[in-house]
Amino acid sequence: MRDQAPILILDGGLGTTLEEKHHIRFSSAETPLWSSHLLLTDQRTLLACHEDFAAAGADVISTATYQASIAGFANTRTPDWSRGVPLNRVPEFLEDAVAIARSAGAGRVALSLGPYGATVVPSQEYGGEYDEEHCGVSALMAWHLERFGLFAKVPGLFERVDYVAFETVPRLDEVMAIRRMMDDNGLYLGVPHWISCVFPGDDEVLALPDGTPVEEAVRAMLSGEVADVVPWGIGINCTKVTKLSALVERYEHVVRGMVDSGELSGWPSLVLYPDGTNGEVYNTATQKWEIPDGKEAPKQSWESQVAEVVKATQGRSRWNTIVVGGCCKTSPEDITRLRAEVPPRNDIGD
Repeated sequence: MRDQAPILILDGGLGTTLEEKHHIRFSSAETPLWSSHLLLTDQRTLLACHEDFAAAGADVISTATYQASIAGFANTRTPDWSRGVPLNRVPEFLEDAVAIARSAGAGRVALSLGPYGATVVPSQEYGGEYDEEHCGVSALMAWHLERFGLFAKVPGLFERVDYVAFETVPRLDEVMAIRRMMDDNGLYLGVPHWISCVFPGDDEVLALPDGTPVEEAVRAMLSGEVADVVPWGIGINCTKVTKLSALVERYEHVVRGMVDSGELSGWPSLVLYPDGTNGEVYNTATQKWEIPDGKEAPKQSWESQVAEVVKATQGRSRWNTIVVGGCCKTSPEDITRLRAEVPPRNDIGD
């Protein structure tokens, strides 16, 4: 019997846990940085939330930088920053984000970087409907490079993170832009990175929000025709848990074909962190999680559904490592139950 892929447990939904457990209130008008807002106003509560996930059994903590952007900092207003945060002051808060995540004590830290759509109002990481100035590989590469450059201004920052996580990517051109940025920008220091896509909508829809089929998205995440640097991992996040099994099987099919043909030298890692919802869907108009009309909450627990997918792919495939956790609405308690459900971990290597 061949060795199974080792498991790492990722944390859960930072923003929703801050709302539900720590009573933080976010809005696109008042807190355009969302979770990153606490880097300016309440680092103690942010640390407590990270510590909750570490205590729950997470091996990897994601930084509070998912929606961090130049525009977000510029448009933020607090008693200390009545005119927004100047560009030259932004890196110090990004440094704080990494330090806070590291001090939570989980052992590993992932630098969280959302797509362009996560930084606009209203957010577009689920719809992928970008303005004309941010459509196309070149335009999106320029935007990601500018933001990535902020982190590169922090001396030694990439030596203090274990992974760089490009998350909730909704468009094919943005996947390609991220690949090429990591290939060409000269700032990347070899830290393992993953690209994770979002697949919203009904269970039958296995495509990015821009309509790109899952197979084409996977190829773009890994193909040498897009860029020379291949991600350490590819993933699925901010997606219904009920879609996870079918999506993972499609991922496997593409990767297996690329390995068999010699396009890839070996299997990458797989990163899975679906929404921790119980049938709810995020309503961008009301900014609330709601069960759609005519729908019922699932009978099987979230953690059992996720664990089934992990165990099945372990038995079928040769992923380097499987990183598994949760996205929106996933609480520390969910992570504790998930850790109890997944197979024992082996020694993890990068």
